Amino acid sequence: MHLSEITHPNQLHGLSIRQLEDVARQIREKHLQTVATSGGHLGPGLGVVELTIALYQTLDLDRDKVLWDVGHQAYPHKLLTGRYDKFDTLRQKNGVAGYLKRSENKFDHFGAGHASTSISAALGMALARDARGEDFKCVAIIGDGALTGGMALEAINHAGHLPNTNLMVVLNDNEMSISPNVGAISRYLNKVRLSDPVQFLSDNLEEQFKQLPFFGESLTPEMERVKEGMKRLTVPKVGAVIEELGFKYFGPIDGHNLEELIATFKQAHKVSGPVLVHVATVKGKGYAIAEKDQVGYHAQSPFNLATGKGIPATKPKPPKYCKVFADTLTTLAENDAKIVGITAAMATGTGLDKLQSKLPKQYVDVGIAEQHAVTLAAGMACEGMKPVAAIYSTFLQRAYDQIIHDICIQKLPVFFCLDRAGIVGADGPTHQGMYDIAYLRCIPHIVVMAPKDEAELQRMIVTGVNYQEGAIAVRYPRGNGVGVPLMDEGWEPIEIGKGEILRRGDDLLLVGYGTQVYPALQVAEILSEHGIEATVINARFVKPLDTDLIVPLAKSIGKVVTLEEGCLMGGFGSAVIEALQEHHVLVPVKRFGVPDLLVDHATPEQSKSSLGLSSPQMAESILKSFFDSKDQEPSVVS
Repeated sequence: MHLSEITHPNQLHGLSIRQLEDVARQIREKHLQTVATSGGHLGPGLGVVELTIALYQTLDLDRDKVLWDVGHQAYPHKLLTGRYDKFDTLRQKNGVAGYLKRSENKFDHFGAGHASTSISAALGMALARDARGEDFKCVAIIGDGALTGGMALEAINHAGHLPNTNLMVVLNDNEMSISPNVGAISRYLNKVRLSDPVQFLSDNLEEQFKQLPFFGESLTPEMERVKEGMKRLTVPKVGAVIEELGFKYFGPIDGHNLEELIATFKQAHKVSGPVLVHVATVKGKGYAIAEKDQVGYHAQSPFNLATGKGIPATKPKPPKYCKVFADTLTTLAENDAKIVGITAAMATGTGLDKLQSKLPKQYVDVGIAEQHAVTLAAGMACEGMKPVAAIYSTFLQRAYDQIIHDICIQKLPVFFCLDRAGIVGADGPTHQGMYDIAYLRCIPHIVVMAPKDEAELQRMIVTGVNYQEGAIAVRYPRGNGVGVPLMDEGWEPIEIGKGEILRRGDDLLLVGYGTQVYPALQVAEILSEHGIEATVINARFVKPLDTDLIVPLAKSIGKVVTLEEGCLMGGFGSAVIEALQEHHVLVPVKRFGVPDLLVDHATPEQSKSSLGLSSPQMAESILKSFFDSKDQEPSVVS
């Protein structure tokens, strides 16, 4: 059967092992070809091909529910659920999403972009099923990396106390999240999966049973249970922790052996109550280059499939913001042993792998545990350290209570570095860094800033590391800088709460924040061609806002425009309007940013164009709002 003919996962029913292995081969080919052409997540999906096929071969997906944790491991799932013909559009505008999305397909039973959510959601579905007297299976597939997240452990704790609630958890154990896993849970799982007795038993125990009289070639269900029990007797700790928590445990089993997977899933489906199937897989399986470099090939930009090398850029690009951050922080840390970089399983994504390599004693990876990372930083700050928590904007949302309760209330000097703030592109709504301006600026005892370019980021890193009056945060975008010259050292801090004037004009005041400062300058140039001269401010800080600079200019010029790459509700523009109102300056204000909607997957440029945030679009909108009619004087222009 050709993969293109499979439009429903139930079509796997009745296929032979050889036919299923052929489907697995086709999935890997399509997966590799697509990601090599357009980019996307590579290693996670390649590692779960057989797991997906075997699980779906034992389920009725017209009834049963499957929830994939994170979602980027679900490319094989997408190829088996009617999206083969559109898979070439992966992560492109109006194409197949890179994560699970309920609105995209009926088999995407739960949306997933952040880790550790699947068990909670699957248990919720199981409880709803039981309350309504229905009968279907609920299965959560979670990686061992996501199992380091506290939410997953909370869900396991809850499910283990519900012996009459049928729930299956499939633990996809590949020793990785994005980077190698850390922590006691990972260490324990490694002992299990690498134990020589486990491997010996997996290879030989069943054959030895078959040699006994009366058993022959097949084992009865009773003897299957005896076999599993003897495994645990031989290797005392295998599954002991999971079973003490109230789950029946199966494994570890070879995640690339279809026959073993199918037999185990069928057996596990017959057990009542919560069940955990421990599956050992290889991230990047089937593509030798990805198997060898599991961190580098977690996700890839377009690359040459034969060599694994990226497609070279037509011309050199400025350094990425995350590299500028990492280089600057590492240089500072070399001269200050109090500086400690903290990541939540995102060493390569944030650039902290450089700090880890040069100064391992000043680097901490807590796993996928943002709440713990933030309170850990608070504890370090209590003892005089200078903790730098480098976390994506979208992931810091998960630690919001800790920011307030453990840091800001206590005025602890923790420096938050929010990577991938603003519009991030192909990862879609679950990863857009839209909300940090709004969710941080409303908290007392925190400074919130954003650089206009990579050179200003260097200065803000110095500012943040040395600020000791309380919490401080800097947001910066995904991708490359604007190409301004950088300094190797000798950076000067920026005075807290002070912006700067970049251009002067008497007709309009443009106040840009972070990545929208350079577009503000471009807008000013376009308006100048129409005879309109604008003053352009680089605000630098949304909290404290430089009211000494902004308010008098707004009053004298009389027309204000704010520009930000974040949500408008509660964002930077709102802060400016609030400040003007407090100072009784009632002038028309037009805000540019992201309205009350979710930004779907597309390139950042496509998203900004759709939102009317390109420089020509904003200039045209300003002309219509402010200069088409001299009588138009609203207090706020939407």
